[in-house]
Amino acid sequence: SFLTVALWWGGFTLFTIFWVEETKYPKVTTKTGNFITEGFGQLKATFGKIRHMKTIFLFLSAYWLYIDGVDTIIRMAVDYGMSIGFDSSDLIKALLITQFVGFPAAWIFGKLGETWSVRKSIFIAIGVYIGVTIWGVQMTQKIEFYILAIVIGLVQGGIQALSRSYYSRLIPKSQAGEFYGFYNMLGKFAAIIGPALMGLVGLIVRRILMPVAPTPEQVVEIGHLASRWGIGSILILFIAGGILFYFVDDEKGRAEAKYLEAHAGDISA
Repeated sequence: SFLTVALWWGGFTLFTIFWVEETKYPKVTTKTGNFITEGFGQLKATFGKIRHMKTIFLFLSAYWLYIDGVDTIIRMAVDYGMSIGFDSSDLIKALLITQFVGFPAAWIFGKLGETWSVRKSIFIAIGVYIGVTIWGVQMTQKIEFYILAIVIGLVQGGIQALSRSYYSRLIPKSQAGEFYGFYNMLGKFAAIIGPALMGLVGLIVRRILMPVAPTPEQVVEIGHLASRWGIGSILILFIAGGILFYFVDDEKGRAEAKYLEAHAGDISA
């Protein structure tokens, strides 16, 4: 598996370096050599601009919630499967299936966004994840985990790519670099709320249902139930993210981006 990962990353890195054209921009001389200070200063400045652009702020809030749910499912799938009694080797196979299905599915989802609507496609992906979460709470058979792995693979790459594409409509083109940097940083902070929510809900369920002197069978049964409630709590992220995304107006976002480009010097942190 490590070899396939190396080939995957190495192959696409070389492809990007040698065959993907990059727009050339004139080099900008920095004022000081303290890159850390400059980096935090740029982050503060970008956040100040985003605060003045309500559409982008609303989209990023929605994105952070639903992509946190996506990343939580990816990262916690094996642990959840093992907690309800599945074998680890089967769970690893299911995750590999997700990756192999995800590559062509992301391309297909991208085409769907081009021919239909990026916004509607994102809603479909969120809806699929809601369905997957509900099914995951109730599943009892190994085959169900494999089916869910395939379904997740169908939308995992699509929701990530389409979210980035939708974001590109809302940002000022002349400042795309710093806005994408903020977007990527936000993505790195995903899968924080989800695991914490799962752990908190699972702990509460255990505390409520566990008797004072439980039998071994009760410990196992309540542990499985707590895990199911924990994964079910991820629904909050998808539903809240979907609701916020519903109120994102991309036409208004484009207007705000044009205004920022025209009045960049007037908007500060």
